[in-house]
Amino acid sequence: MVGDTGLTAIARCADAWAEVYARIGRRFARAEARERAGRYLAGLLDRVERKNGWQLAEAMGEAGPRGVQRLLSAATWDAGGVRDDLRAYVVEHLGDDESGVLIVDETGFLKKGAKSCGVARQYTGTAGDTVNCQVGVFLAYASKDGAAFIDRALYLPQEWTEDRDRRTAAGIPEEARFATKIELAQRMLARAFDAEVPARWVVGDAFYGRSHALRQWLEERGRAYALMIPKTNAVWYQGRRELAEQLGERLGPAPAVGRWACLELSEACAAGMRRWLLVRCDAEDPDEHRYVLACGPEETAAEELARVCERRWQIEECLAEAKGEVGLDHYEVRQWVAWHRHATLCLLAHAYLVVTRQAARREEAGEGEKGAPPPGRSPSRCRRCAAWCSPWAKPPTGGRSGSAGRGGGGPTRRSPPVATPHGRRSGTRPCRPPAPCHRPRRPVPG
Repeated sequence: MVGDTGLTAIARCADAWAEVYARIGRRFARAEARERAGRYLAGLLDRVERKNGWQLAEAMGEAGPRGVQRLLSAATWDAGGVRDDLRAYVVEHLGDDESGVLIVDETGFLKKGAKSCGVARQYTGTAGDTVNCQVGVFLAYASKDGAAFIDRALYLPQEWTEDRDRRTAAGIPEEARFATKIELAQRMLARAFDAEVPARWVVGDAFYGRSHALRQWLEERGRAYALMIPKTNAVWYQGRRELAEQLGERLGPAPAVGRWACLELSEACAAGMRRWLLVRCDAEDPDEHRYVLACGPEETAAEELARVCERRWQIEECLAEAKGEVGLDHYEVRQWVAWHRHATLCLLAHAYLVVTRQAARREEAGEGEKGAPPPGRSPSRCRRCAAWCSPWAKPPTGGRSGSAGRGGGGPTRRSPPVATPHGRRSGTRPCRPPAPCHRPRRPVPG
């Protein structure tokens, strides 16, 4: 039997899920698509080995994948509007004026064929090589309360933009023209700025930091940034132009904040602003030095700069979670619209997991809520779920985990069950949330 505490947790879980579902309901033209989207989100959060059309349809209680395919490709709903709802949801629960940062990064989705929209032989850090893949650019928001995605874009190689037949087959709209990954990142940042997302800094890896155009664009908009740069980039230090690598080699026992050394640069910038070069030091291996070019308010302390630089790695953790937990890379769609719809729903599901996990941690620490319903189960009953981004519990079934691993590359083994004071297994995974509509009951074999 479920005690009063368990019933309360279930009720609160239902409230939390109802909030997410209510946010996006107005974006769908028909109730059928709206309800199926709710079941699709629930399937993304469920224990499904591969979150593709067939297996999600089975988890949703549907006879085949047609309904799922129609939701992603043909149903009338506004994926851009759902993206805006996602951003508002993340800001409401994780937003913080003091610690908020925007993080940009891209990831690859390995493919075998040549018909998926945007697929081409191109470099991706996912494989560490030039392979046949699609590349998505993502924007995440991070603060002291957690990190989650707020935007996404599919990179379209130039060979696709110039091929009319391929564009038509993939349903690429006429207004979609070739744009570099940096331009895609700039568009997403502009949307975040226009929406007044509370972020003090923009951070990214060296692919974006090496772009003078992006840095200049941020400075023109009065936005502070801390972007990694290649070691071959030159900076102005004490009136001399030097390579970042040369400065790093001469640091020695220079004053540092943790693993970061902070050098004030002499290059001119806007009034009230200042530039710094931050070097992530490794005394044992000079090749492991990392360089960050920062531009921000002149009163910024070195400690804050170091904290901002450390935020960059949070988007990599988010990408690993989104692939491993909600199937961001499990899709089997070829159309432009379908990719953006699947990615948007995956990011919304991931944001829900992040918000629920943070609510569980706050409740466990006795800090109360930040505008979010408490988690769907008591963290004292299942601490592993709370720490695992898992808002619902499902009876253990044995075997291998349905997650695709931290990077989405393959299944991982379930941790051995551990006895809890409540006599339950702590290795359980989340179950599905309350469905937004009644699922059709599947026939029981006779």
